[in-house]
Parts: sequence; structure tokens; C-alpha cells
Amino acid sequence: MMRCGKIKGNTTQWNCKNVKSTFLIFTFIRTCSHSRTAGVRSLVAEYMKSHTLFSLLFTIFTSSSFARTHDPLTTQRVTMSSSEMEVARKHLLTKAERGDKQAQMWLGASFEQGRFGKIDFQEALKWFRKAAAQGDPDAQFCLGQMYEDGEGVQQNYVVAAKWYRKAAEHVPDLGGAGQGRNNLGLCHLNGLGVPKNYVQAYMWFSLAGSKKNLLYAKAEMSTAQVLKAEQMAQQWKDRHRSP
Repeated sequence: MMRCGKIKGNTTQWNCKNVKSTFLIFTFIRTCSHSRTAGVRSLVAEYMKSHTLFSLLFTIFTSSSFARTHDPLTTQRVTMSSSEMEVARKHLLTKAERGDKQAQMWLGASFEQGRFGKIDFQEALKWFRKAAAQGDPDAQFCLGQMYEDGEGVQQNYVVAAKWYRKAAEHVPDLGGAGQGRNNLGLCHLNGLGVPKNYVQAYMWFSLAGSKKNLLYAKAEMSTAQVLKAEQMAQQWKDRHRSP
């Protein structure tokens, strides 16, 4: 499930598929807290006490039955039986069916990764679409990746780029927006779903803070083009200041 790059000649443009335990947990922490300075352990303790959804998700995504790597958020893996995982699935499903967009996004991620025992791309698409329709940038980014990869749908770079753009426009960046900007930059860099445009690629990489990809784009550009892209990035920031 994890794809860590697109190859162009002998050059790797980094595009890690971050729909995995660490990315999702950190995204949820940042979404809940809007704070990037508090310690991870204190955030985990606080939100596991006060947020049922976070407690549920933390357990699902760090379960030793499904986790692919030792998650840095905990020193011990959590063990869940199949019956306990089913209870967690039903609880998350209930919240999602009531219209909770975060629950919908996480339910989609759970199905995409096989957290409930098997991968189900159709269910993942269903719940990502519901959350994306409510403006969740993480779900919009995930939809873009599923269309780019052809997961459960016919591969379609045009649609992928559309969802990346929707995610990219969100401020503040709590995870999905930055990923959307990076991947939209890659689309412009490679001419996938959008016209090849190094200026646009540079602008989106700059906004995403993608230093490696920024260098790949810069290597193809003139000094004037780099200046234009930097001006465009600043103009975008001026138009999208965080409230």
C-alpha cells in the first residue's frame, strides 16, 4: 500500500503514500489540538480521555493485529481480538453514518488499509467521498491518491489532480492540504492530469514545503521562471491567510 516515489528517468520525486498509522494519528492530533508544540504523549493522554473517536482510532491504528511498523506514538503495541475490532468498526460506522466527516475519513482509511481484516477499496471510496463532499482535506487527498493509483477505480490522473487541488486549497494545513499541494506539484512536474508546467510545480512544492521536489523543478527552470513561481507562491499565501 505504501508507494514512496514516482520515477522519472533516474530521478525519484518523493510522493510517499502517507495513508498509514503514523500519518493518520498525527493528522488527527493536529486537527483536534491545532497545536504543534505540545508533546505527543501528553496529547495522546488528553485526547484518549476526552475524545471517544480519538481513543477508538488510536487503538485501531496501533493494533498489533494490523500495524505494519512499530508506531512511534506508543511503546507497546495494542492487541485487539477480532470481536473487539468489530465493536470498534461498528462504533466508527455509527458516527460516520450520522455525518461525522472525521469518522467518515477514518472509516475510509480503515477500509483502504485493511484494518478490519481485509482491504475493501469500494467501501474506502464510499466513505472518502462522503467526507470529501463535506470538505475534509485528508479525504480529498486520499481520493486523489486512489484515482492516481487506480485503487477501486479506473486510473484517472485528471480526477486525481482535481482532488489534490481541492485538498491543496485548505488553510491551515493540518496534513491533507500539504500532501495535496505536493502531489499537485508532482502532477504539474510530470504532466499527469494537468499540463506540464514547471512554474506551477515549483509554486505548489514551495507551498507544501517539499524541499527535494522543489529542487527537481528548479533544475528545469530559468532564473526568471523561479522568480515568477516564488511570486505566485507569495500571492497565494496572501490570498489564503489562516483565519
